[in-house]
Amino acid sequence: AGDDLSLELLREVSEAIEPPVVDHGGEVVKRLGDGMMAVFGDADAAADAVFEARARLETVEVGGYGPRMRAGMHVGSPRRLAHDSLGVDVNIAARVAEGASGDEFLVSGEALEELDRDTVSSRKKLMFRAKGVPRDVAAYSLKPNR
Repeated sequence: AGDDLSLELLREVSEAIEPPVVDHGGEVVKRLGDGMMAVFGDADAAADAVFEARARLETVEVGGYGPRMRAGMHVGSPRRLAHDSLGVDVNIAARVAEGASGDEFLVSGEALEELDRDTVSSRKKLMFRAKGVPRDVAAYSLKPNR
């Protein structure tokens, strides 16, 4: 599509997905090209932000292309270093996100335990294996109950 359309698309994606993070009490830690990492103090708030960001992203179209968002979530105690978050829990969250397909929101079993199960439904991702993630970490595809 070319650099100009790619940059426009990245800008519009950012405008769609970053406000829900802030509105739900999260903090954007870093932008990663066409993605981002955010931290939240509450798993339900994080899930609500992802669901809202996905809904907002449905209105984005640039050059005939509508982006799809994959997301991942894990809970834990990341280490803060300056304006970054590091550690095993951050690595697990990144690998869970990488395991998601387009338009899929994966959460670790630990994250699923923290969520209000009346507001979401989940299905275990049977073939989840991620390099550098403990074997006992399971992933679940998450959808809002509406």
